[in-house]
Amino acid sequence: MSAEQVTTRRESAVGAGVSTLDRLGYRLQRLPLHLVIIIFCAIWLVPTVGMIINSFRGVSDMGNSGWWTTLFPPHGFTLESYQQVLNIEGVTPSILYSVLITIPATVIQLAIATMGAYAFAWMNFPGRNLFFIVIVGLMVVPIQMTLIPVLQFFQLIHLNGTIMAVWLAHSGYGLPFEVFLLRNYLGGLPREIFESAEVDGAGHSVRFLRIAVPMTIPAIASLTIFVFLGIWNDLLVALTFLGTSPYRPFTVVITGLVTSLGGGWQFLTAAAVLQMALPLAVFIFLQRYFVRGITSGSVKG
Repeated sequence: MSAEQVTTRRESAVGAGVSTLDRLGYRLQRLPLHLVIIIFCAIWLVPTVGMIINSFRGVSDMGNSGWWTTLFPPHGFTLESYQQVLNIEGVTPSILYSVLITIPATVIQLAIATMGAYAFAWMNFPGRNLFFIVIVGLMVVPIQMTLIPVLQFFQLIHLNGTIMAVWLAHSGYGLPFEVFLLRNYLGGLPREIFESAEVDGAGHSVRFLRIAVPMTIPAIASLTIFVFLGIWNDLLVALTFLGTSPYRPFTVVITGLVTSLGGGWQFLTAAAVLQMALPLAVFIFLQRYFVRGITSGSVKG
């Protein structure tokens, strides 16, 4: 082996050692951040896991020991709490009504918001900027200020107490933010693509359906998660516009499970798990789009 080869191997070994030290130093620098993330995850996960475990325990067990004792034999899991909740009058239909309220309201909002965002981003019409400013300004209006006027209007047109009233209310309250968010996303799409389609004779409907919507799917999917969660977990709007209507969603029915003296508390864990099951499934199904959506535009090409 020549002297040059020996020198080259020594330099490679030194370089590899330095590279390993650099990686180790980088990981040590990131260690506090990772610890903070782990702590925050534990703060969220531990109560959630405890709630789920308690939902499968008997009432006597929940009153006598902590949920962590069930992790060790004998476990004592039971479906008693779920059976009691589902046997309460009105609970099973309320879950169906929650679905009938949430899915159409989400679709209506996202469809209108996407079309409105495209119009503000790629169409020229008189007063476009003024209309957009007005829509953005509506985001600062508290929902509580509008409940009574909207309720009176729905009573006037005989919509109060119907599922359609809740659809329209959620759409009106959610559209300003959704149009604002999607308009910024659509406005950042490559202009050359839309200009080429226009030269080829494609109208706005074609450009919207074949270019804008497919390229905006990550943002739409991310927004779908937030809109779905907001409507599914809503109590104020449903309680205001449905009241004592038979179409009350699950969130409204849950409020009646516990009495003012604290009776019926054992139903809450099972009811909470039932309440979070569908949103969790939606999030898991759309999580890949969610990650793409929230990171889009963070790095310029």
